[in-house]
Amino acid sequence: GTHTMMQSMDPQGPPPLARYQEAVDALIAWQLASRPGVLPAYDEPLLRRELQLFPDWYITRHKGQAPTPAQDKVLQAAFDAIVTENLAWPSVFVHRDFMPRNLMYTPGQAPGVLDFQDAVYGPITYDIASLMRDAFISWDEDFCLDVTVRYWDRARKAGLPVGDDFGQFYQGVEWMGLQRHLKVAGIFARLTLRDGKPKYLADAPRFIHYIRATCARYVALRPLLKLVEDLEGITPAINLAPPDLRRRD
Repeated sequence: GTHTMMQSMDPQGPPPLARYQEAVDALIAWQLASRPGVLPAYDEPLLRRELQLFPDWYITRHKGQAPTPAQDKVLQAAFDAIVTENLAWPSVFVHRDFMPRNLMYTPGQAPGVLDFQDAVYGPITYDIASLMRDAFISWDEDFCLDVTVRYWDRARKAGLPVGDDFGQFYQGVEWMGLQRHLKVAGIFARLTLRDGKPKYLADAPRFIHYIRATCARYVALRPLLKLVEDLEGITPAINLAPPDLRRRD
């Protein structure tokens, strides 16, 4: 193809459900091909190295303030909870950047998949979180929930280990997305400060919103929410009700 999925969409227009359904079908085909021993494990050490990018690069280098002992305690407690939740899910092939910029739009065919060189074997919740909580484009919560329900239903029918409780699966997706956004905030700070690519930090507010929205919904993550809001100088105003997790056929 000649256009990515991102280039085929209008970010200002209605969410393109058909494009995302095609992406979901490609993701399920990718996951059904999974088998152990082929790709590196997305294990606890790797998850923790990624999470550490947030305090090392976003807080310390970008914000210019090393975490205090109290803040470090909050971060490590949150990281422990995030890693535990994520590793509770069965493993499949994980692309790690499964999003519209890396999917080639090919009318009448499944999307072509790019940028898979960092693929690993890890939590099944990761790639749908990556697709619907994009680093470069955001849709409203109802649309993201709708596509995630469609993915879960198709994946379950295909025999993938997504469980029989969508609410539980969606929580797993949210916590996996949180890990990704903390990691990417650190990576984007590193790209700016170490590699001289300042355009990436322009998307930092998107990540901070994702992080705050997830933390606001779970009691165990409220201390992390306060830390992030203090760090960003944000007056607490976010009051997100839990999403409507009823199935949408």
